[in-house]
Amino acid sequence: MSATDSAALRRALEFQDAMLEHVSRTFALTIPELPGPLRRSVTNAYLLCRIADTIEDDHALDADAKREHSERFIAVLAGREAATAFSAALAPRLSAHTPEAERELIARTDDVITVTHSLPAADRSALERCVTTMSRGMWACQSSADTSGLATVAELDQYCYYVAGVVGEMLTELYCSHSPDTARHRDRLMALAPSFGQGLQMTNILKDMWEDRRRGVCWLPREVFTGLDGHPDDLLAALDAPAFREGLRHLVGIARGHLANARDYTLLVPGTELGFRRFCLWAIGLALLTLRNIHRQPGFREGRAVKVSRRSVRIVTATGGALAGWNMPLKALHGWLARGLPAPDETPSYVRRGVAMSGS
Repeated sequence: MSATDSAALRRALEFQDAMLEHVSRTFALTIPELPGPLRRSVTNAYLLCRIADTIEDDHALDADAKREHSERFIAVLAGREAATAFSAALAPRLSAHTPEAERELIARTDDVITVTHSLPAADRSALERCVTTMSRGMWACQSSADTSGLATVAELDQYCYYVAGVVGEMLTELYCSHSPDTARHRDRLMALAPSFGQGLQMTNILKDMWEDRRRGVCWLPREVFTGLDGHPDDLLAALDAPAFREGLRHLVGIARGHLANARDYTLLVPGTELGFRRFCLWAIGLALLTLRNIHRQPGFREGRAVKVSRRSVRIVTATGGALAGWNMPLKALHGWLARGLPAPDETPSYVRRGVAMSGS
């Protein structure tokens, strides 16, 4: 690598580390727990996924524009298009409501891609597959989304796979490529990874349902809200109906079941991989606390009403960090965090059907 290339990579890595703190409170907390080479790859993966999310979430882009820019981003990742050309085309079209950090991330896509292309070939392959599957899957789902909600839980499973399940698979591939001890459990980890992702994504969907409504979408499945009268075009308008509260309780239970799979996933990781375990444990703990807030306040009307307090974050990180190497205490901690939550009516699937859709 030339001196010029080395300087460009150093600048890109500095930007990557700084940007993580601006675009994610949770991952800025958990990713630094990973060992150095893995931390670089996972940080880069998160920023790539955030670029894909920014395209899909932007109010100013219609479905055709989202598809165009998503495909261009896929081409950038594969090395078929210059990142600077992608940024120059997308940046002027972003909504005025797009957060400044995300604007900067789009503007400096070339720095993100510089890091991507410096990663080991196996890591780059995992990242490219994930972003391609996510971008095309999100476009397919969002192009038909509205405030009436999804029809079925199966459709919710599909959406969660594209948004989070495939990320779980990618992270598992990265972990296994960096840890031979973890790789011995690869098949079982890959089976659980989509469910882990779905537990976290369902929690976000429930927490952010009012913010999503303001964007004109709803990801809640209508089939669990049986007995609702009226409001066919706006599911959340029935918030105060007993049938809506019961449906919400059911979804909290499903999410809890997925997070139990996430716990099992984490316990498969060798106890010596403390950074990896903390990364998983903190995400699970914060999700469970968020579900508890939602369950206690089913009539909440904005996400910040059920946001986990900073004090609770400190308790989860300190306790999970101290117990990270011990399976039995971690099981007890998970049970304590999940106390009071409704049990799932049935064991959630591992969402393996998403794998067959990943090439679409």
